[in-house]
Amino acid sequence: MTKEQIADGFSGLQEHICKNLNVLDEIAVFSSDDWQRAGGGGGTTRTIKEGAYIEKGGVAFSKVHGPVTQKMSEQLKLSGKDFFATGVSVVLHSRNVTHPIIHMNVRYFEIDSETYWFGGGIDLTPIYINKESAKNFHIQLKQLCDRYDKTMYPEFKKWADRYFHLPHRKENRGVGGIFFDQLVANDAMTKQKVFQFCIDLGQLFPRLYADQLNHADHTITNENANRWQLLRRSRYVEFNLLHDRGTKFGIYSGGRTESILMSMPPLAKWEYNYVPNPGTPEYETQLLLQREVDWVNL
Repeated sequence: MTKEQIADGFSGLQEHICKNLNVLDEIAVFSSDDWQRAGGGGGTTRTIKEGAYIEKGGVAFSKVHGPVTQKMSEQLKLSGKDFFATGVSVVLHSRNVTHPIIHMNVRYFEIDSETYWFGGGIDLTPIYINKESAKNFHIQLKQLCDRYDKTMYPEFKKWADRYFHLPHRKENRGVGGIFFDQLVANDAMTKQKVFQFCIDLGQLFPRLYADQLNHADHTITNENANRWQLLRRSRYVEFNLLHDRGTKFGIYSGGRTESILMSMPPLAKWEYNYVPNPGTPEYETQLLLQREVDWVNL
């Protein structure tokens, strides 16, 4: 299949996600912002705010192309003359402390019309970790992966555990999910099948988020909850600015800054040397963030 067909599929995926999230939130609706990249291509960024459940969110589609600049080659370890990239990226920051931050992206990259690969992932960042909700999230991801290849979930889960990690704090961003990169056709999967896996993951996203809202533990009434939410959001900012490959690619490829940084939370907070008190919900969440967990078999 062609790169144009893939881009059209991702554009349709953006529409699917926004339509379903609009129905889910009940109050807020997406606004749309079309943009053009000076070096070639452009995209559409759809944002939502002040909803019943979503305090701030975005679903971005991009389709960009152009020469591989020296800065891109140095920073992103790319070789070749020309690139083409398209994808969809989603980040939702929930209003309620019992609802998580959730992220997903799927992307396609091509160099000189010859070398290509798919990448993407999804991860869950609860403010307070609910073990049953985390388990349900991972079970659904495993079910999706198993429809294609039973080796995918364990491999992609481990990859996510390594990727969605803040090495400077020695803690995970959340409860993980799946992550994959440089995925190409092989004996088991055609290019069309790899693309369909990306589409299926994107179509699953609204249902995964809805399940998190429905299964949330609303018993948390800790007076420190809002403070803890802002601190957890600050970790999200640190990861995206220091470690996230998508953010770096967008910046170094001359992408649109507003769209790249739509993933930032509406508010965040940093406190010097903050340590939760033992026995508190914050402390229990912090402990879980400092180790890998087999959520499916928990």
